[in-house]
This record gives sequence, C-alpha cells and structure tokens, in this order.
Amino acid sequence: MAIARPQLLKELLPGLNALFGLEYEKYENEHTEIYETESSERSFEEEVKLSGFGAAPVKPEGSAISFDTAQESFTARYNHETVGMGFSITEEAVEDNLYDSLSARYTKALARGMAYTKQTKAASLLNTGFDTFTSGDGVTLFNTAHPTVAGGSNRNRLSTNADLNETSLEQMVIDIAAFVDERGLLIAARPRKMIVPPALMFVATRLLQSEMRTGTADNDINALVNNGSIPEGFRVNHYLTDTDAFFLTTDVPNGMKHFERTPMTTQMDGDFDTGNVRYKARERYSFGVSDPLGMFGSPGA
Repeated sequence: MAIARPQLLKELLPGLNALFGLEYEKYENEHTEIYETESSERSFEEEVKLSGFGAAPVKPEGSAISFDTAQESFTARYNHETVGMGFSITEEAVEDNLYDSLSARYTKALARGMAYTKQTKAASLLNTGFDTFTSGDGVTLFNTAHPTVAGGSNRNRLSTNADLNETSLEQMVIDIAAFVDERGLLIAARPRKMIVPPALMFVATRLLQSEMRTGTADNDINALVNNGSIPEGFRVNHYLTDTDAFFLTTDVPNGMKHFERTPMTTQMDGDFDTGNVRYKARERYSFGVSDPLGMFGSPGA
C-alpha cells in the first residue's frame, strides 16, 4: 500500500520539531536580563502611570482634613508585531532521502533568524533610547528631564556623558537614589545589574569584582563592591551597537517590559501543486517601557 502524503508529513514532523526546538532553546535569551515578560491576550497593551499622593500636611487642631486626588501621568502603549519565516523541501528531496541533510541545515538557520530578530528588537530600545525612542512621557527613554505631575523631573542618564569608570558608575548610583515619584516624594530606588556591550566586559569585571580600587596604588577599598551597590553584577548584551554605552537596571517596578502575545509555534504542511513540504515558525510579541525609571544609561563620552 502506498504511503499517502498525510502519512509522510506525520513521519517528518517529529524530526523537524525536535531539531528546531533544541536549537532555539540553546540560544541565550539576553532580553530576559533587561525585560520583565508578561502574557497578552489583545492586539496591544496599555499601561497608565498614576501620580499617587503628595506629602501629608500638618492638620491644625479643629480644622478640616486636607484631601488629595490621584492623577494620570502618562500612558505607555505596546503594539504587538508578528515575526515569522519558513522554508520548503522539494518532493524530490524527500523521495531521494535528502531530508536529514537538508532539514538539519535549514532548521538551524531558521532558529538563528528568529532568535536574532527577537534580540535585535529587544536591544533596539537601548540602542536608540538616547536620541529617537521616546517613552510614554514624551521624552527620550534616557533623558535628563523626565517630567513629573508636580512640575519637577527625574533624570535617568548622566548630566554629562561619560565612559564607564568608577566615577561615572558611582554617580549613576547616586542619581538613582535621588529618583522621586510623580508628586515629588523620594523613591527608595536602587540599581540591580549593569548591562554592557562585549567591548566593556573587562572594564565591568574590574569595577565590580575587584576588592580594591582599580587603577590606583592606594590601599582603598572598592566602594561599589563593598557597599553592594550593584548587587546582581553585570551582564553582556551582544546586540548593543554602541561600544561605549552602558546601562543599569533598577528595582523600580514596571520598567522595561516584553509582552508575549503568541509564543513561538511551528507548523508543517504539504503544497498540493508542487509536492513540496513547507515548514514555518511564527510568534507575536512587543518590547517597550512603562516606567523609564526602570533603567539608567550613559552613551559614553
């Protein structure tokens, strides 16, 4: 009895899926060091930042209590994109038992392409955050004047651009400690980890893993290490395009976010006209920022 085409597809599918899955899972998801991932069930997501309340005033004896109102500060919007790609194997290739050699090469290439797109999209917010990418408050992601409802501002970039060194890193820690909320109240914000391109990983190692100060003969301790200023150390992101830029993630909630609308799925079918076997991968997601105070950056000097 001849093997029908649906039976042939069922024989091919397990091999392809297993090979594709192994390749994709081995790829380092560097975006997870920057973004908080949440699921989505809509075509887009919106998050509104509220102002909270100001400092409580003194209530004189016999007087009425003061009432305050919360306000909406700004809205962050996430528009999901569909990313997908595929390939096909000819009917003749399947007949001649070339499936093993062809599929191994093509599925690895497809996995690399899908992963590369995701990582470049994730890193693009950092790569363009100093000049073109804007957050919900209307200014660039990394800015010296993120406006607040109270009329003040926060800065999540250095007032003077600087390369990665002890002084610039300490100033970042100081500036993060000065964050205020929309009504001007201090936030207990602290750095979590540093994100650097490959070109700065050796500088980062010396700054965050040396017990003594680097580049000096003085017997001074490394205050960054001794104080635990950046408790989670540093991570290298290979998709950062500026070799001088470096970043700190903070513990401010609802900062950088990745919404997963549809996890990556794979499908296979046969084309009736050509007899080719077609294989595709597809996923839907978005990267963005709700609260820009979740990151602090410097483009370098």
